[in-house]
Amino acid sequence: MKAAVIGSGSWGTAFAKVLGEAGSAVTMWARREAVAAEIRDKHGNDGSLPGVRLSDSVTATTDLAEAVSGAELIAIAVPSQTLRGNLADWAGLFPSDATVVSLMKGIELGTLKRMSEVIVETARVAPDRVVVVSGPNVAPEIAAEQPTTTVVACSDEGRAKQVQHALATPYFRPYTSDDVIGCELGGACKNVIALAYGMAVALGLGDNTRASLITRGLAETARLGVALGADPLTFAGLAGLGDLVASCSSPLARNRKFGEHLGRGETLEQAQIATRQTAEGVKSCLSIRDLARANGVEMPIVEQVERVCHEGVDPRVAVKLLMTREMKPE
Repeated sequence: MKAAVIGSGSWGTAFAKVLGEAGSAVTMWARREAVAAEIRDKHGNDGSLPGVRLSDSVTATTDLAEAVSGAELIAIAVPSQTLRGNLADWAGLFPSDATVVSLMKGIELGTLKRMSEVIVETARVAPDRVVVVSGPNVAPEIAAEQPTTTVVACSDEGRAKQVQHALATPYFRPYTSDDVIGCELGGACKNVIALAYGMAVALGLGDNTRASLITRGLAETARLGVALGADPLTFAGLAGLGDLVASCSSPLARNRKFGEHLGRGETLEQAQIATRQTAEGVKSCLSIRDLARANGVEMPIVEQVERVCHEGVDPRVAVKLLMTREMKPE
């Protein structure tokens, strides 16, 4: 298979590595020529994944038309809130029958659309051509070839299986699903819960608190998913609980790291400078909050993360507000 990966961050680079080692010829697109040259000439991307070698079947360019020319699979790994603006410029270059793979985990601000919906609307592709990949996929661990699993979700079972086979390696095992909604919501919401988890770590809160955040965060996510038509069983699987546990428990996970900085009393700007990565949950907490309210779903952890991130509420105050809410059955 000829594949293109749009985006040269850590997840895009790790995904290109998997595709290349599973047998595809991969062309990555990078904004900066220095990054493209390093991938093309040295088979590495030390700015995103230091010390990781990419296979000879992976190359790179700054010319998007060149990257996607003839591609059967186009994977997109850019910050979720930039997707619509980018696709407005890119969509006309995509081959008409290519499978478009979303590696992004977020809900668009304003429209409250999932990433697959933004792709369908902006790139003008049929929904059954869009595949979502989601799961416990911490990029540096994948690049180090530590065994992991993921979910490949698409309304077209045949297309999901094609992508599944294109990704299968001895260290990366994909499973298929037809629950695109559930997989996307699991991936978007876990970023927000991981911010809360990072704050708890920084505040010195223990295992009871951390376990409570994971389980109640999963309950919030599942409530929203069911309201939007997702299969509730999805949230007990890799794209739900699996992704949430990885993002909360791994010190490598960017949203957890960002949350730790906030928990230490740093501002959003200070945390951004310190982490030097996009923490999708910082913006998605706004859109997920609005999506939940629009559908009559209570998401108290998401509400408090939004208040810490965007209203200047002290994380300690947020914890108190969570613990003193009206008592309800689990």
